[in-house]
This record gives sequence, structure tokens and C-alpha cells, in this order.
Amino acid sequence: MSDEAASTDSGVNGRRERTNRDWQAVFWDIGGVILELESVRAAHATVIEEFVERNELDMSTAEAVETWRSAVGEFFRERDGTEFRAARDGYAKGFEAVAGESLATGEWRPAFEETVRSAIEPVPGAVEAIERLAARDLHVGVISDVDDDAGREMLAQFGVRERFDSITTSEEVGRTKPDPEIFGTALEKAGVDPDRALMIGDRYDHDVKGADEAGMHGVAFGAADGPAVAYRIASPLEVLEIVAEEAPGK
Repeated sequence: MSDEAASTDSGVNGRRERTNRDWQAVFWDIGGVILELESVRAAHATVIEEFVERNELDMSTAEAVETWRSAVGEFFRERDGTEFRAARDGYAKGFEAVAGESLATGEWRPAFEETVRSAIEPVPGAVEAIERLAARDLHVGVISDVDDDAGREMLAQFGVRERFDSITTSEEVGRTKPDPEIFGTALEKAGVDPDRALMIGDRYDHDVKGADEAGMHGVAFGAADGPAVAYRIASPLEVLEIVAEEAPGK
């Protein structure tokens, strides 16, 4: 997509020359678009604090959280390019770093999953937008860098799991965004033309640019500006205004 064809102003943008065609699909990222990331961070801090207290570890909560996050981050930085690495394995590395020893899964995972499940919240407007899109004649899908089971469970918890026609995760594909394979897999499931598909994401390089390079139209929700941004929205509900328009050519 050329710089001239893209628009990055605030609000719903990307008013370009139209052809007489309808949108065929809207794909959603999960983290930061459907799932409120701040609620996840708060849940992680809570469960780490409880882990420290339960195991009577000689460190402050702040130190434990920093140790955990550093270990998890290092786990993902060590991967080869877009190779998939399961978040659950990274979390295990984090708790072992805090404890200073190897741990059985049962020593951290049940409490971790229960705390996160009880604390996470959807992004305001996301659930309503998904429900309203699902009532329209188009494919509603997910393309997300999440562990497969965890992603599906989050969507079910928010009451929108059955609203999606397809769910494509990096665990399923074995690659993370912006690898073209994950976008191609999702488009193949949907059976739609990429230039008539929208991808809503909160990260420019992974979600928006990756989608654009796959021939889709990138919708930035909190993502950085760049030539790949076809539309920018301030609320998930604003995607309804986009799909009400005709799909532009590329």
C-alpha cells in the first residue's frame, strides 16, 4: 500500500477511491484489542505477590515482578524469528526465576490461571462490536499470537467465542505475526479475498504492517502510525463504520 493510499489521522480514516464491492471479513487480534492488557498485567502482579507470600521468599513484590517479567521476556527474545513459543512455558520460566529453582507445574499454574481468569476484562466496546459484526453477512475471525487454549478460553469468558467464524493462533500455525503464514492460514479458513478483509491490531509491525503485506487492510487501534495504516479507530465500535462502507481496491 502506498503512502498516498493510506491515512493516519485521528478517527475513522482511509477514505479512498471506492469500487462497488463489499467487505468480506474482519479479523481481530486478542491482546490489546479484545483483551484489556492492563487487567492482565495487574493479574500477573497479584499472582506473583501471592506466590512470594505462599513460598515465604525473601524478596519484595516489586523485585519478584521484575524478576518474573525479565525471565519471561528473555524466553521470548531467544526465539528464532517468528518461531512460536508458548506463553505458558515462558510463565513457567518466570516463576522458576522467582523461586530460584525448578518447579512442578502444579506449584504455580493453577493459582496463576485462576487469578488471571477472575481479573481479566475486555476492551470497552469490543464485545458489542464483535456481536454486531457477527450479525452481518461477513466472516468474523481472530488472528492472534496466543496459546490456542488460552485464547479460546478468554473469548469464551467474554461471551464471544461462538461469535467468531474462525480462530487462528500462532500456536496452531507455529509462527507469530508478522509471518505471512498466519495471515494466509486465516484467509484460507475464511475463503475470502485479502483485499476485502480488515485486520484490527494494536501493534504496527506485527498486526497492521503484517496484514498489509498479506494484502489485507490494517486497522490501527492504538498502534503506531505508518504507511500500512489503512484505517485508524479510537474504539472497537468504530469498525462498524468502516464495514458500512464499500471496500476499497488495492
